[in-house]
Amino acid sequence: MQRYDIDSLDNRDPELIRRLCRVILEPGRRYFRSQARGLDRIPTGPGLYVGNHSGGMMTVDSFLLFGEVYEARGIADLPYCLGHEVAIQVPGIHQVIVPLGAVRASHDNALRLFERGDKVMVYPGGDVDNQRPYRHRNRIVFGGRTGYIRLALRAGVPIIPVVCAGGHETLIILDDFRWAARLFRTGRWLRLNAMPVNLSVPWGLTVGPVFPFIPLPARILMEVLEPVHFDRVGEDAAGDDAYVRRCADQVEGLMQGTLDRLAAERRELGLRAKLRRLRL
Repeated sequence: MQRYDIDSLDNRDPELIRRLCRVILEPGRRYFRSQARGLDRIPTGPGLYVGNHSGGMMTVDSFLLFGEVYEARGIADLPYCLGHEVAIQVPGIHQVIVPLGAVRASHDNALRLFERGDKVMVYPGGDVDNQRPYRHRNRIVFGGRTGYIRLALRAGVPIIPVVCAGGHETLIILDDFRWAARLFRTGRWLRLNAMPVNLSVPWGLTVGPVFPFIPLPARILMEVLEPVHFDRVGEDAAGDDAYVRRCADQVEGLMQGTLDRLAAERRELGLRAKLRRLRL
């Protein structure tokens, strides 16, 4: 299998992106009854997309979102994705997502992309968000992480919040067992801070991150919010812990409010669908 340098910015394959969007996007829309809104809010020039991370190792909402951005805005607004260095080097996953624009998650790589005028996607919650329990499926779980704010302030780029609802119902994570991850120190040797207990198709009950699996056909709603510009930028702003925390609270508050609204809409749409079936 071909291996890529995950710090290189030259691995993205526009033709592969075009082909995958043509093959995957429309079936994905039908299977997940997905909707994407706010794509016209995406600004020109460099920017930092910030999203909630759902669906375990499959993260189908990410692929749907990227496909929608590509179709509506073209490759110039399609972000490179800062990826967990272990996840993006898994054989099979590596050969797909690196040519799609995944690079090792680091501020250096992001700053290099911003300097070229590119956009970058980051999921601040990482595996803590990605492997959160089903009961927390409608929560933004960033775990107090603020590196994404420091990155945006240092680079002087806007944050483009992106919220997806429903992706965390494509499998059922009964619990994240973060205590077990701490006990076995998987954060040190696997960079995994959760040891989830999952219910998935076709594997049933499993322990640990599961891949691949057949995603359940949950309805997925996605929305791009207005870009967030901060009053202060630069190294001094990025080094001011209190200011960084206030900026993070602002972004996370906007995202949680949107997730609450989208979750309520999903419940209403689901109720309407049940009523229609009863009438039949």
